[in-house]
Amino acid sequence: MVVQQITIFLKFCGFSFLFIVIIIGKRPTGGFMAQIIFYVLIGLMIFQAIMLVRDVVTHRDDLGPGNWLVSGIIGFIADFADTIGIGSFALTTMMLNITKQNNDDRKLPGILNVGHAIPVLTEAVIFVTVIKVDALTLVSLILAAIVGSWFGSKFVTKLSETAVQKWIGWALLITAILMLLRQTEVIALLGKGNTAMGLTGAKLVIGIIGNFFFGALMTVGVGLYAPCMAMVYMLGMTPLAAFPIMMCSCAGLQPVASINFIREKAYSRKIALAITIGGIPGVIIASQFLMNLDISMVTYLVIVIIFYTGIQYILKSRKTAAA
Repeated sequence: MVVQQITIFLKFCGFSFLFIVIIIGKRPTGGFMAQIIFYVLIGLMIFQAIMLVRDVVTHRDDLGPGNWLVSGIIGFIADFADTIGIGSFALTTMMLNITKQNNDDRKLPGILNVGHAIPVLTEAVIFVTVIKVDALTLVSLILAAIVGSWFGSKFVTKLSETAVQKWIGWALLITAILMLLRQTEVIALLGKGNTAMGLTGAKLVIGIIGNFFFGALMTVGVGLYAPCMAMVYMLGMTPLAAFPIMMCSCAGLQPVASINFIREKAYSRKIALAITIGGIPGVIIASQFLMNLDISMVTYLVIVIIFYTGIQYILKSRKTAAA
């Protein structure tokens, strides 16, 4: 059974890679920087696949709880939703909670980061085809998020189940608020009229520090997109420059965070692998056929459910502490 699932996983990875390279156009046409980013992302995808499969094969008799099909469907839905702009972390947390797939909340941050790493890398390769942002700004902010995720994942793997439940609960509430601000275009207003394609001096330092913390927070479930977008807008950057920073930061930090989660066995192998298997086709289908859907009502519904789930996790942490 395990060998069969790994075979399916590798086929999906291969299909995803071929789809990106052959169907979308072999490589980006947006300049030298875009091409470098493209190959780095492909390298990270291969690295993540090898790391995950090796760990699953090594511990094939201890894959953890969950159902392959249910977790795979969760991955498909979450990464489909992420591709069309809803997000994946909060949605995955909500669905895992509803379906009772995970019996140890301490492993939830690892499941999110390890399970969604390759689907998010697939998104980045598909969408980051043109990069019109200062190279120093782009690289500095991406590296800051990656370093933040390294330290964040080391911190999270040492937390108790009660602490993780509390962090996840607050992460969900923050995510719901940020989603509401983005959906109502409050965040977009921050970027109106901005023209800067890069940051210098004190603004660059602020951006690096901010993305470091956003990268660390992503390891406990707070998505990086919205806070990073708000930050670069407030620093005066144009929306065109913001997108590759956000997308590449998320794609780059998850494989690095995964190193600590996998090393510390702080994730469920079966659930994470199933999410990855389901998530890749979710990204591909959404990106190619359903990007023009009107998702406003669905997004508002998701925001309400995420807010409710966040409160549930905070209350759960209090029950766990009292037990």
